[in-house]
Amino acid sequence: MHRRHANLALSQNISAVLENLLKDYDNMQRPASGVGPTRVRTNMLIRSMGPISELDMEYSMDCYFRQMWRDERLSFNSSIDQLSLNIKMLEGIWKPDTYFLNGRGSYVHMITRPNKLIRLSSNGSILYSMRLTIKAKCPMLLQHFPMDKQTCPLIIGSYAYTDRDLVYEWDQEINVGLARGIYLSQFDLISFPFRNATVHRKSGKKNAEEYSILQVNFNLQRHTGYFMINVYLPCTLIVVLSWVSFWINREATADRVSLGITSVLTLSTISIESRTSLPKVSYATALDWFLLVSFGFVIATLLEFASVHFFTKVGSGEFPVLDDSNAEREGRSPEEDEWEDVELEELSPDDPPGGLASRDAIKHRLPSNGSKDLHQRRSSASSINSVSMIDRVSRVLFPLLFGVLSLFYWTLYWSQPPPNTWALTD
Repeated sequence: MHRRHANLALSQNISAVLENLLKDYDNMQRPASGVGPTRVRTNMLIRSMGPISELDMEYSMDCYFRQMWRDERLSFNSSIDQLSLNIKMLEGIWKPDTYFLNGRGSYVHMITRPNKLIRLSSNGSILYSMRLTIKAKCPMLLQHFPMDKQTCPLIIGSYAYTDRDLVYEWDQEINVGLARGIYLSQFDLISFPFRNATVHRKSGKKNAEEYSILQVNFNLQRHTGYFMINVYLPCTLIVVLSWVSFWINREATADRVSLGITSVLTLSTISIESRTSLPKVSYATALDWFLLVSFGFVIATLLEFASVHFFTKVGSGEFPVLDDSNAEREGRSPEEDEWEDVELEELSPDDPPGGLASRDAIKHRLPSNGSKDLHQRRSSASSINSVSMIDRVSRVLFPLLFGVLSLFYWTLYWSQPPPNTWALTD
């Protein structure tokens, strides 16, 4: 019973204190007006970050955003040093008009009640905390995509008060913090430097005025595993597959051409799919250069075969010559096949009427070694220049050149320096 009476008396005391504080309080006037600028200390705890969109060049994050300032008009004498107040109290006191200069569609969480907190200390210090989802612009340079490092800024300031009236400062104890277990699917958060600064901005007057701002830059490094598995490795294997045509006989025209065309179409499909999530920038990214090199090698393979086919002569294997095995497959004996090679001009005028001599008469007039000479001529003709010298050189030249270009490519783009944190956002 005694404790109940004590709690009731304390509650009545707090209510009386708050009524007296707001009795003559003017929430249109900032604290320390006419004395100096009001100083607002700020810190934030990031609960989660993402997604980060290259197409829209923006990112989002969920955080606790806290602001602290001192208003001596709200100081009081009580046995309690700090009061946790209802958010209705915010309607009756002055608050800084803080906004995000590069924000896009930020909002306060309202479920199940507005996620806001306000605490008042006996010396007039106010803690104002809220849970926000912030969507902000993130200008990206994609020349090194997908081995790129990006800097996504968050800029905080006052919309109406210049630095003569309102100054923002990072809280020295907490400033910017990350919740445990935060993870980004596409990037690694390598650092998040912060600073106090001023910006020049026109506010309806002829000359620009200075405004106090806070800035934190989230330096991100992209994960390359997805692109290695889905782009780089398939493209490399397709280029290697196109080199198989160097070991295919040049008389197999349909096989070599179809292999090259299939490789080109597959690379085209991969190229289109890899750019669906990227903005239509006017410059080539690192991924574009790799795809262009891959296209170049596949098309060069087709041109190489065109050269081989152009220099192919009659008797090189392009036109088959029947040998003994061919004759047997067609139902003729080798001796019968030899008679087809004998020209009609070899018949003499003494042959019987009808214009054709018997096979025995013709065979009798042929030299004894004529059959052997014809067989050697057909065998040598079927094996002349069966493998092109261009193919033999290409078997070594193409892999060597592709390896050198790949080494230069990965050395150039993988060893890029870290981004200049402030130069990209100033």
